[in-house]
Amino acid sequence: MGKRHLVALVTGATSGIGLATSNALVQAGYAVYGTTRRHAPEPTGDVSLITCDVRSEESVADAVGFVLDRADQIDLLVNNAGVGLLGAVEDSSVAQHQELFDLNVFGAIRTCKAVLPSMRRRGSGRIVNISSVLGFIPAPFSAAYAASKHALEAYSQSLDHEVRGQGVRVVLVEPAYTRTSFDANMLKPDHPKDEYLKARAGADKLIEQAIAKADTPEAVAKVVIRAATARSPALRYQAGGLARSLEVARKLVPEKMLDGMLRKQMQLDRTGT
Repeated sequence: MGKRHLVALVTGATSGIGLATSNALVQAGYAVYGTTRRHAPEPTGDVSLITCDVRSEESVADAVGFVLDRADQIDLLVNNAGVGLLGAVEDSSVAQHQELFDLNVFGAIRTCKAVLPSMRRRGSGRIVNISSVLGFIPAPFSAAYAASKHALEAYSQSLDHEVRGQGVRVVLVEPAYTRTSFDANMLKPDHPKDEYLKARAGADKLIEQAIAKADTPEAVAKVVIRAATARSPALRYQAGGLARSLEVARKLVPEKMLDGMLRKQMQLDRTGT
């Protein structure tokens, strides 16, 4: 009888970080199931794609049940599915904020709750939640997205304390800008206001320029593998040089100075800094 593969479930696995992570996990010896919101295509590679909308508890339960029926276990869950939103707080309705949270936060909550019973029964498991540097340093025109990542970080830390004694660990991977289509797929503000037009356009241009020279999804995937396989994992793993630099700055640079640096980068009025 051959060696049994470890089994990974990766949400949002058809592009960007999710796709790179799925392929890296295959290379690391995992049997990988990846989710897509669209109808799953016929298998063509080493990653088994399954249809799952993490905004639906029923869809998540069906996907997790499918993997457990096929593989009998889920050793690793990578919560990668998510969406961005660039705009001022006043540019978006409460409903749009809720839409973003439903995917970025409650989507991860749904998948965690679905896989945890089987992990606890086996006494082992790892959950890697893909956060962001905006999970520890908020930025202007990213309030909703940053808030969702802050929420994911708090949830992950609390959950890790609860399940650590049962052999399950929950860790965070925090990328900065990544060379993906993430910016092109962002939600568009549903109530844009003229008062923020110039500043919003400036932020959009800065992000576009940063993504063009950012880390590759494959670089982030390497960090996910490290977080997934570490015998004694850290709580957080920054992915890429910029993310590591921002984490150091958060710890060492005085808050007021960091605030001024951020406003300068975003080309905002520095009155009061």
